[in-house]
Amino acid sequence: MKRTVFISALVSLMISLGAIGGYHYFGKNAVEIQHVDMANGHKVLYAANVDGEITPLDFTKTTEKVLDAVVHISAKKMISTGNPKMFQYRSLPDPFRDFFGESPYGQFFERRYYNGKPQQPNGSEQYQVPDEMPLMGTGSGVIINQNGYILTNNHVIQDADEIEVTLHNNGTYKATVIGTDPSTDLALLQIKKKGLKALPFVNSDDVQVGEWVLAVGNPFSLNSTVTAGIVSAKARNININQDRFAVESFIQTDAAINPGNSGGALVNLNGDLIGINTAIATRTGTYNGYGFAVPSNIANKVVEDLLNYGVVQRGMLGINIVTLNSTLAKEKKVALTQGVLVASVGEDSAADKAGLKEGDIILKVDGREVKSSPELQEIIALKRPGDQVTLTVNREGNRKEFKVTLQNRIGSTNIKKKEHAKILNLLGVELKALDREEAKELGIESGVKITSLYAGKLQKATKVREGFIITHVDGRRVKDIEDVMDTLEDKEGGVMLEGIYEDMPGKYYYAFGLDS
Repeated sequence: MKRTVFISALVSLMISLGAIGGYHYFGKNAVEIQHVDMANGHKVLYAANVDGEITPLDFTKTTEKVLDAVVHISAKKMISTGNPKMFQYRSLPDPFRDFFGESPYGQFFERRYYNGKPQQPNGSEQYQVPDEMPLMGTGSGVIINQNGYILTNNHVIQDADEIEVTLHNNGTYKATVIGTDPSTDLALLQIKKKGLKALPFVNSDDVQVGEWVLAVGNPFSLNSTVTAGIVSAKARNININQDRFAVESFIQTDAAINPGNSGGALVNLNGDLIGINTAIATRTGTYNGYGFAVPSNIANKVVEDLLNYGVVQRGMLGINIVTLNSTLAKEKKVALTQGVLVASVGEDSAADKAGLKEGDIILKVDGREVKSSPELQEIIALKRPGDQVTLTVNREGNRKEFKVTLQNRIGSTNIKKKEHAKILNLLGVELKALDREEAKELGIESGVKITSLYAGKLQKATKVREGFIITHVDGRRVKDIEDVMDTLEDKEGGVMLEGIYEDMPGKYYYAFGLDS
């Protein structure tokens, strides 16, 4: 019994001493935090360069090249709230005021007007709505020239009264619109800043499915965000552009693109521009797996035309087309399953004059195979009115070639004169002269229709809208675009436009100033 008690006491003593010693050892000697210099990240992925050499996949160098050339764009449009009227005001719950904060909407909710004088909220009272309120939109843009030219999406700046660009270094500048192209959803801006970092265009035809790409932009106003992915497909048409003459031949990527990325850059691993991020496939309004970019070849053509002519010079075949597939081939009783079916041919169109017919299947353009409608659209979108293309066509089993001279949307092969670009950009319009039959139907001798409006003198100073037909400038009757240009060239001071709308009775007058 004594022996058992002795052994138990001895064990207890050893445990106690061990605990004390262990506490002393671990508590004072073993707790150590080490600091080491950061090691370079391991390159776990590899890719082949243009020479076929296997190199580590490194996005950091690409990012360094690109970030300075991608900008944040803010577009402000003043929206009318109607004539000032008296409304019954009910205080908003605090969470909503906290949410809106110092935004224009927060200021609107916090500011009351009674008989034109600001009032503090005190329960329920009457207030006067301001005549106008700002509507803000944001997106991204890509610097394409060191002298301040920036490419973005048309929907980012459409109808904006004021556009502001913020560079990667947080420098902020007012931007002017050089021109827009709703058909491709692109717009060209310029800021007064030189020596900027610009991204070079590459041939988007050389981009391959499976190639690594980076998407750079400002999603959710989170500036300078970079995401990585691959090219998932090319020549995609998702029917998102509602313009009558829309051109959709997108590069598809699984690099994450979200609202705010619109107008940003899609680049290859060398940091070269292969596309302008434009749209996403989504059910929620945010990234859902795929994004879409306008190919750099189309973007480059748009930029050249806007700089040289003020508007995009787009050649057209004048046909409705459908991508051929096995189901359609069976329906049309043709042996082919690839190509572009001519669904209809416009009367007096370029294709009609060249001899194309409904039911023809276009196989090649200038020797290049076309397997889908978007591919054909992209090739033709790179051409101008007056350009000639050779179409290889299957007609009832026989191959034929047709030489087609492309026309513009009004059936002409003429290119707008370069000297018109400055005035068109200043006004912020695209113009189209009416032909005799159109003018006769409207009961006028002649006129020039405004087919498109973007940020410029007219949109800022007047309430004119698209479709307005100018019949007189400063009392002088206009027969064509040349008359408008001649009247406004070197003009200073006020200008008065007189004209009509097709869908509204009476004459309308718009006055604005040309002084800078």
